[in-house]
Amino acid sequence: MKYAGEIDQVMAMIDAAIGSAASYREALAGAKEEIARTGNRDQLRTIVESLVRATRDVEVANLALQQRLTDSRQEIKTLEKNLAVVRTESLTDPLTTLANRKFFNNAIHRLIVEAETRGNPLSVVLTDIDHFKNFNDSYGHLTGDQVLRLVAAAVKQEIKGQDIAARYGGEEFAILLPRTALTSAVTVADHIRGSVMRKELIRRSSGESLGRVTISLGVATWRTGDTISTLMERADACLYAAKRGGRNCVIAETALDDEAEPQVA
Repeated sequence: MKYAGEIDQVMAMIDAAIGSAASYREALAGAKEEIARTGNRDQLRTIVESLVRATRDVEVANLALQQRLTDSRQEIKTLEKNLAVVRTESLTDPLTTLANRKFFNNAIHRLIVEAETRGNPLSVVLTDIDHFKNFNDSYGHLTGDQVLRLVAAAVKQEIKGQDIAARYGGEEFAILLPRTALTSAVTVADHIRGSVMRKELIRRSSGESLGRVTISLGVATWRTGDTISTLMERADACLYAAKRGGRNCVIAETALDDEAEPQVA
């Protein structure tokens, strides 16, 4: 709304400047005709003085327009900056400062299209904090929030510029690894797991050590014909296999494929 008001004001000033310029052109044309008709020095002086006044009026109008345009440019830059902040906030999880689910959904859609059209690999890591409910029940939600931030910090530490990390929901995080094959994605996932485990959780109110946090991770890679749902379902199945397998580990979809193969007697 403010954008529209700012533009309306600028357009009004431009219209005024155009009107002033038109009036000035008419004044010049009229003066030219009068000069052609008269040879009287006093009349010439009067004509010149009127032209000087008209010129000053145009200069004043142009200076006002220039200042208004300068001010408007700065105001519009500020508005653009504020809109960018609002947009970023709408796509960011406020607790962890990672991307939120909405950002993740937009990104995975775009990256799957890229994988389909260009043949670039795309891997997904789903991670869940082990025994998170126990932290909340034993130490309260503030400590639970601290655990979430600890895991988010470890994730940020291990991903690269093209990678996208998001809070997927509750204590689950999702990481998109564009142009990353499954083997490399498993390596990234294990680095994240290790980074989390190395961080000691300290209760801020008392300085008491609450031990170490662990996470379980599942890794899947886009296959031809995959939709967002099928890709995320495989990553989710891997994550729960990691939970069933004792937690604090990484399970890739190849492990599930191996389990599905019939055993030969």
